[in-house]
Amino acid sequence: MYSKLKEKLETLSSISISVERKAILRLLIEYIILKRSSGASVRLNFICTHNSRRSHLAQVWAQTLAYHFHHKDIACYSGGTEGTAVYPAIIDTLSNQGFGILKLSEGTNPVIGIKFDENEAPVICFSKAYHHEYNPKSEYCAVMVCDDADENCPVVIGAEARVPITYIDPKMYDHTDTKDQKYLEKSIEIAGEMYYVFSNI
Repeated sequence: MYSKLKEKLETLSSISISVERKAILRLLIEYIILKRSSGASVRLNFICTHNSRRSHLAQVWAQTLAYHFHHKDIACYSGGTEGTAVYPAIIDTLSNQGFGILKLSEGTNPVIGIKFDENEAPVICFSKAYHHEYNPKSEYCAVMVCDDADENCPVVIGAEARVPITYIDPKMYDHTDTKDQKYLEKSIEIAGEMYYVFSNI
């Protein structure tokens, strides 16, 4: 794993998570444990409305921490109720935290590879609907990372389980002086909770 990123991971175990929040995260932990006990592969699809911010942070951190804790049978995806584009501040934030960034295509919705290790395949990020051909069609857990998608998408086609792990959107800080700091804080918050999940499997 990249050295700067590895240093970040070593700080995640000290992040405080409330009892109430741990109870929510436990639902995802139990889903993963149940799937693995049956010998099945684990597929997690992190879903928010536009698949532009929180869902990508969750996908990248979840896949990174699954690798860190040697859970090689876990595949992480992301999607939205609609596709837009990965917001640039998300890529900048992950880059600053030690991830390698590969721009794999151009255009209004570029495909970006996020690498956590020089010898491992990147996490592929681009904005898409959760049921896009790139994502699993069945036997996956829909992890709802925003209230809007959770409320307005009562049925997630193909999902065998649904877990609401929602986060406040950092978008509200896009045109403020605190934008960079708030995106970093959101990334750390999500990373800390994904660390808790994968360290308890």
